[in-house]
Amino acid sequence: MLSVMTTLKTHTCGQLRSEHAGQTVTLAGWVHRRRDHGGLTFIDLRDRWGVTQVVFNPDTSAESHALGRDLRAEYVVRVKGNVRRRPPGLENPSLPTGEIEVVAQEVETLNPAKTPPFYINEDTPVDEALRLRYRYLDLRRQRMQRNIILRHEVIKFIRDFLVQEGFVEVETPILFKSTPEGARDYLVPSRVHPGNFYALPQSPQQLKQLLMVAGYERYFQIARCFRDEDQRGDRQPEFTQLDVEISFVDRDDVMDIIERLYTAIVEQVSDKELLFKPFKRLRYHEAMERFGTDRPDMRFGMELTDISDIAAECDFRVFSETVASGGLVKGFKATGCGGYSRKQIDELNALVREFGAHGLAWLALEGEAEIRSSFAKFLTDEQVQDIVNRLGSKPGDLLLFIADRPEIANESLSRLRLALGERLGLRDSNVLALCWVTDFPFVTWDEEGQRWDPSHHLFTAPMDEDIHLLDADPGRARGKQYDLVCNGYEIAGGSIRIHRRELQEKVFSLIGLTLEEARQQFGHMLEAFEFGTPPHGGIATGIDRWVMLLADEPNIREVIAFPKSQSAADLMADTPSPVSEQQLKELHLKLDL
Repeated sequence: MLSVMTTLKTHTCGQLRSEHAGQTVTLAGWVHRRRDHGGLTFIDLRDRWGVTQVVFNPDTSAESHALGRDLRAEYVVRVKGNVRRRPPGLENPSLPTGEIEVVAQEVETLNPAKTPPFYINEDTPVDEALRLRYRYLDLRRQRMQRNIILRHEVIKFIRDFLVQEGFVEVETPILFKSTPEGARDYLVPSRVHPGNFYALPQSPQQLKQLLMVAGYERYFQIARCFRDEDQRGDRQPEFTQLDVEISFVDRDDVMDIIERLYTAIVEQVSDKELLFKPFKRLRYHEAMERFGTDRPDMRFGMELTDISDIAAECDFRVFSETVASGGLVKGFKATGCGGYSRKQIDELNALVREFGAHGLAWLALEGEAEIRSSFAKFLTDEQVQDIVNRLGSKPGDLLLFIADRPEIANESLSRLRLALGERLGLRDSNVLALCWVTDFPFVTWDEEGQRWDPSHHLFTAPMDEDIHLLDADPGRARGKQYDLVCNGYEIAGGSIRIHRRELQEKVFSLIGLTLEEARQQFGHMLEAFEFGTPPHGGIATGIDRWVMLLADEPNIREVIAFPKSQSAADLMADTPSPVSEQQLKELHLKLDL
C-alpha cells in the first residue's frame, strides 16, 4: 500500500475509501473546487493522487468553517478531520473517493494563490502560448499530470524490462564532438580551449558503438538528444529516446527484443489495443507501393494501386504524357464516398495541391452503370472497367488518382489517404497498428550536392549480398536498416552497424568524405575498429512520440514537462536570451548580427 505519511499529511487525496470511515486523517493539497451550500461549505481537495471532498460544518468546528469560507481555488491547505461515509444517494461514483468525505476539524492555509490565468480544474481549451508561459500551472491540470505520470510509468517499465534481458544502463556525455549526423548541431564554446567547440549529441550513436567495442554487449540509455532543426508537432530541439545497442546480433535479434518490449508496454501499461501480434513486416518498396510512404498507418485499408499501364494507353493526355515522361498514375478507392459532391471533391483537390500535386483525377461509381468522372470521357469503356476492376470497386465508391513524378504522387496520395481516413473515422486512436519497415535503400542520390547520402546514418551496414554494389551501382544497394512505425509515425529506427574499418572507410569515400576528413571527424571510431570489434546493431526509439500515441495527444509537447514552443523558445523562462559581455569575453566570442 502506498504510504506518503509526512509531518503535514497522513494520506493522499486519492487514498481514502469506505473502510477508512471513523478514522482521523490529515490531508494536504490544493483547493480544486469550492462550493457553499447554505450553512455548509464544501471543497474538493486535490493532490497528485486524486481528489477528496472536505466538509466544513459550523456545528463541528465554527473556526474551521469560518476559515473554509475564505478558501479559493488553488490555495494550498492542510485539513485535519474525520472520515465518514457520504449520506445515501450523495455518493459520487465518478471519483474513487466518492463514497466518503472528510469532516474538517482543523484547517490551515499553507499558501494562498492568485487567480490563475486559466482554469486548473477544467480541461477547457487554452491558448498554447499562455499554457507554456505558465507551464507550472498547466502541469497541475489532471490531463497533464496523467500524461507525465504515464511517461514515468513507460520509462520505468522499459528499464525493468531491459535489466531483466541482461542490459546495463550507461550514461554517455552531453558534451561531445561535432560530426555530420543529418541535422544542425547545438554548439557549446569552450572557455579553456579558445576557438574550439563541443556539440550537444544528436544521438549517442558513436559512443554506444564504442561500448560494444568495450565489451558491454547489451547497453541501453534513456538518452537526451539535441537537434537544431525546424519544429513541428512531433519534433523538439531537445528530446528523449531509448537508445539500445547489442553485440553478436543480426537484424531479427534486435527487432525481436524491441517487439517484445513494445508489446508488453501496450498490454501492461496502457489501455490500447494492438492490431497486429506479431507486428507486420513490410519491405521499403512494398510500403511505398501500397501506402506511398515508409511510415504507413495500417489501421485501415485504402491501399494505393498503380494504373500506369492502363493510363499509358489512354487518350487522357494528363495520364499518358505523365507515364511517357517517367511518372506514374496511382490512386485508391474511398469506399462509400461515391456520393461526394463536386465541392467536397474540390476540397480534396486543394489538399493534394498543398503537397505538390498538379491536381486530382476522380471517378465516382454512383450506381451499377452510373459514373461521374473528371477523366472517363477520354477513356474507352473497357479501360474504365479495367480501372474499376483493378481497384476492386463497387457502386458507391469514389476512386481518386494522381498523375505525377513518383515522389509527388506517393506523398500526395499518402497524405490524402490519411485525411480521408480521419474524416471517415477509420483512424481509431484506441488501436495501435505497429509494423516494421525493412530493406531500405542504402544510399540516396543528392542531385544538388551531386553525391550519395546515407539513408539512415554513416555507420549502417549494407546487406552482405549488396556490398559489391557499392562500387558498381550504389543506388541498388540495401541497408541493414529497420524502422518501427505506429499509426503513421516512425517511433524507432535502427540498423546493424559496420564493424570493420575497411568497409567503414569505403562508405565514407562513397558519400564524399576524403580519407583525411574521415580521420579528422571519426578517427576514434576507425581506430577502435582495429581492436577487435564484434558484430553489433541497435535501435533508437522516440520516448516522446511513443508516449504521445499512448496518451492520445496531438503533439509531443503534451507529454514533455517543459517543452519549447514551435519557434524553439521557452516562454516560461524567456529563453534563448542574451548573455553578458563578460560571459562572451570569457568565451572569446564576439557577436556579428
